[in-house]
Amino acid sequence: MYWWILPVAAAAAAGAGWLVFRKGNRENARRRPVANADRLTALPEYQAALRRYRRWLGVAALAASALAASAAIAVARPVELTTIRPVQHNRDIVLCLDASGSMSSADARVVEVFTELAADFDGERIGLTIFDSSAVQVFPLTDDYSYVQEQLTMAKDAFNGEAGTSGFLDGTWNGRGSSLIGDGLASCVESFPAADGTAHDGPPRDESPRSRSVVLATDNFLSGDPIFTLDQAGDLAQERDVRVYALNPGDFDYGTAAGQPGALLRAAAEATGGAYYPLDSPDAVAGIVRDVQATEAAAIQGAPRAVVSDRPDLPLTVALLSGFVLAGASWRLRP
Repeated sequence: MYWWILPVAAAAAAGAGWLVFRKGNRENARRRPVANADRLTALPEYQAALRRYRRWLGVAALAASALAASAAIAVARPVELTTIRPVQHNRDIVLCLDASGSMSSADARVVEVFTELAADFDGERIGLTIFDSSAVQVFPLTDDYSYVQEQLTMAKDAFNGEAGTSGFLDGTWNGRGSSLIGDGLASCVESFPAADGTAHDGPPRDESPRSRSVVLATDNFLSGDPIFTLDQAGDLAQERDVRVYALNPGDFDYGTAAGQPGALLRAAAEATGGAYYPLDSPDAVAGIVRDVQATEAAAIQGAPRAVVSDRPDLPLTVALLSGFVLAGASWRLRP
C-alpha cells in the first residue's frame, strides 16, 4: 500500500479548506447590513428552514469528506496479505488393471473416468499397465494428454468388447493362471522412476520428487502361482514410496478372517498409505477415483506462500455511496 498518498491527500484537503475559508472572508467583506432583518430571522418558518439548511450543509460536508478520504485510500491501494498452500501438480499415476473377464465393466469405468480427468491435468503424468497371467505396459508415464486420452479410449472400447479391439489385450495371457495380482502390481510399481531420480534400469529421468500412486483394479481372484506374492508386491510399493489404491468389484472372501483375500488386499494397500475400496457396482468407480484424486492432491500440497492482493472494494464502495449522498444534499441545497 502506498501510505505516503494519505498525508499528501490530507495536506491537499487542508489547503483546499483554507482557500475556501479565505474566499468566505472576502465575500463577507462585500456584504451590506439590512435594517430590521431580525423580524424575518425571528419567524418560526425562517428558523425551521435555517435548521434544515444547516443539517443538509452538514450532510454535504460529511459526504464530501468521506468521498475524499475513501478515494484517497483507494488510490493508496489497500492490500490484504494471505497465506496459501498451492496444490502441486507433480503426481505420477499408474493405472494397474486386471484384464480378466470379470473385470471388464469396472476396467472400462476406470479408464473412462481417467479419460475425462486427463482433460484437466496439468503436470501430472499417467501410465497404463494391464495384466492377467502376465503384465503388459500399454503406455509408460507421460504428460502427453492427447495421447493418453486416445489410448484410454481404445482401452475402454476393448474392455467393452467393441469389434476389432481384441488385440488390445494381447500379451496378458502368456503365463499360466489368471489374475496374478502380485505380478501385476509389481510390474506397475516398476513403472515408476526410483525415488532418487533415476530409472530402475536406466539413466536419470526425474529432477524432483513426485507423488506416486497406483490405481489397482482387480477381482482379487488369484488362480495360479505368481512370481511375486501380494505381500511382496506391497513391500516393493512401500520400498519405492508408492501408494496403492485398490478397487475390488468382487470383494472375494470366504469370511472375515485376516487371511482372506479381501483382507489381504486391504492390508497390502493400506500399508502403502493407500486405501481399499470394495465396489458394489462399476458405477461407483467414478466417485472413488475422484476421491483418490482429491486425497492425492491434498497429500502433495506445496509449501505455504504469502500472497498480496489489492482490496479496494471497501473504500470504493464508501466513495460511491458518499457520492450519492453528496449529490442528494447538493440538490437539497440548491438556491
